[in-house]
Amino acid sequence: MAMTPHDYRLMLDYSSDIHWMVDCATAKLLYVSPAAGRLLGWTPETAEAVAATLLVDLPARLERFKNGDDTRRTVRRETELDGREGPVPVEIESTLVATPDGMRLVGIVRDITARREVAAQQKKFTSMLSHEFRTPLATIDGAIQRLAMTQPDADEPTKKRYRKIQGAVDRLLGMMDEYLSPDRMASIGRERQENTIDPAALVAAVAEQGRQRHPAITVQCTELPQRLRCDPVGIRMCLEVLLDNAIQYSPIIGTIEIVATKASEGGVEFVVADTGPAIPADELERLFDKGFRGSAAQGKPGSGLGLYMAKSIVEVHGGNLSVQNLLESGKKFRIWLPIRG
Repeated sequence: MAMTPHDYRLMLDYSSDIHWMVDCATAKLLYVSPAAGRLLGWTPETAEAVAATLLVDLPARLERFKNGDDTRRTVRRETELDGREGPVPVEIESTLVATPDGMRLVGIVRDITARREVAAQQKKFTSMLSHEFRTPLATIDGAIQRLAMTQPDADEPTKKRYRKIQGAVDRLLGMMDEYLSPDRMASIGRERQENTIDPAALVAAVAEQGRQRHPAITVQCTELPQRLRCDPVGIRMCLEVLLDNAIQYSPIIGTIEIVATKASEGGVEFVVADTGPAIPADELERLFDKGFRGSAAQGKPGSGLGLYMAKSIVEVHGGNLSVQNLLESGKKFRIWLPIRG
């Protein structure tokens, strides 16, 4: 059934975003949706008074458009507008449109309070993560420098090991600067995220890297969209953490399976299943706690941060990370993401 003008007006009137239109010749506000009243307390009278907020740089934009420059017909910016209970952070998106009645500027005002809160949470998370990683690395760095300084007569193989440890510390610090910087981590899970991944290609790449340590890794991908909107580095890190755990706690001849598919409840799921020992029932609830290491981890390298970090990244995307012991043998970790292609 075809949409009527009344149907389109209903969509605009009941949207949570503020829709508006301005006549470019007179700078007169021709339309503003009722969401302006709900979000900002605007009335028809006050909305006209704040129309200037929507027209920033309009003369220059019209001049560029007149001269044939169509590259910036749509402009997006962030600012704050006065609301019922104080300033409201918003994103204003506007587009120049030529109509038979002249040029119009049409746009949307979006409340980005939730986006700002996510950014603040991510900065806090990044600060914690940076501290958790940098503190032990600084300890190692200081210890190896002290050893090199206090043992100038050490034999060459020992000096070579010192240099190797120092190089490893430098590489880890470099990776943190590249992947775990506040700006990088703050982008994870943001609304309107532009980064995407090919989920099948991602799983294949992670599995191929894992086969260098454990050849018996199988992959099954079904009903996946070609692209998923997410943070590629973050989601890859999560899969690598799960696969690394599966490799560590699986028998040498055991099979590890990675399954990526459309989830029954909607969204997409990534499952990493192995045939290693089950997780004790009393440890399941604590497995994702920061610094927790189960009984099977005794004597194995690790800090207890991998699963905690993976769960945090998945939750930033609005998903969840869970673990389940299998009936016959082994266990499976499941990432669920509520995202579409």
